[in-house]
Amino acid sequence: MLASPKAHVPVVLRHTKGGVTLLHQGRALTRCYITRTGMRAARFAAHALGVEVPALGEQVHARVSTGVLWRAISISCLDLRKPEAVPLLERLLAEAEMQRTASSTEL
Repeated sequence: MLASPKAHVPVVLRHTKGGVTLLHQGRALTRCYITRTGMRAARFAAHALGVEVPALGEQVHARVSTGVLWRAISISCLDLRKPEAVPLLERLLAEAEMQRTASSTEL
């Protein structure tokens, strides 16, 4: 799915008792488990998508480019307990923000 660039990919961020899952067309792309580190990663991945983590049992929809989606998935896989992950996290968040802003001004 990420191999061919697209400007608008519908995704769903779902919060269940097992964690926060990012879905596309009903299929899980990534999951952040209910741990301190997992929920931090989920908040940052949601921020990259331009949404908030939904409340437990809820979900939120977003339409993002494949570039933003790739960055959100990458953020969800970071081990934020390691200090060397912080500069990478900051860069991925900045790039996602720039891409979301650029795509919204092109509309």
